[in-house]
Amino acid sequence: MRIKTELARLDLKARKSLGQNFLHDEAALESILHAADLRQDDSVLEIGAGLGIMTDRLAMAAGQVVALELDPHLYAYLKERLKDRKNLHLLNQDILKYEGRELPETGVKVIANLPYYISTPILMHLIEKIRRFSLILVMLQKEVAERITAGPGTKKYGSLSVAIQYHTEAEIVIPVPRTAFHPVPAVDSAVVKLTVRKEPPVTVPDEDAFFRFVRAAFAQRRKTLRNSLIGSGISPPAQLDQAFRTAGIDSNRRAETLSIEEFARLARILHE
Repeated sequence: MRIKTELARLDLKARKSLGQNFLHDEAALESILHAADLRQDDSVLEIGAGLGIMTDRLAMAAGQVVALELDPHLYAYLKERLKDRKNLHLLNQDILKYEGRELPETGVKVIANLPYYISTPILMHLIEKIRRFSLILVMLQKEVAERITAGPGTKKYGSLSVAIQYHTEAEIVIPVPRTAFHPVPAVDSAVVKLTVRKEPPVTVPDEDAFFRFVRAAFAQRRKTLRNSLIGSGISPPAQLDQAFRTAGIDSNRRAETLSIEEFARLARILHE
């Protein structure tokens, strides 16, 4: 399908307010499908069906597809175009408000081409319901993809990296140039594969407290870990110093140098 021609035929334009950039690159589409490894007993949640290019392929490969499209004009178009796909459930719905009634409680695979302006909130919304999913394949701005997959000791490693990698094994599947979209965005993208872990790589007594601790550690990246945590009020200085000694972690290190295991060790000691 030629995106520009089809939009003109429908008298539609990509809506900047919804962050619409339609993927038309065949190699990227095939890479996403290959990474999804869909089978006839799979249930798929697609976020942002657009013109239905990926939606149609998903419906051919999976047993059940629930596709969300927020744009009412595109939703009406999709209802007509894909009306013969009996295993497809189209919804004119915002993912941040979707409760998932049409999907099973576990094992769902998510396929998403997220608007850049809201990609991180949507990711965190999915993470809140992570036990419902087995896989999340998401198109993201390249910079966000690199942050998600970054390891300790790199400038792009941060609280988002820790949060995503706590719940999933994250890898970049394929870089996607801006020319793969219509209209052409100002930045390049990448497809990220998030394979949901059966168990987190570390044990923490309270996940919410752990992630608050990690966010506080990264809140002032130029400061040492000790000063960042003191500035956040996460714990009294004397208690922090004792925790550093017990954990065997130098308090003068910066947050970006700590592994998830080291963050968990400190968090456990402070909790105790």
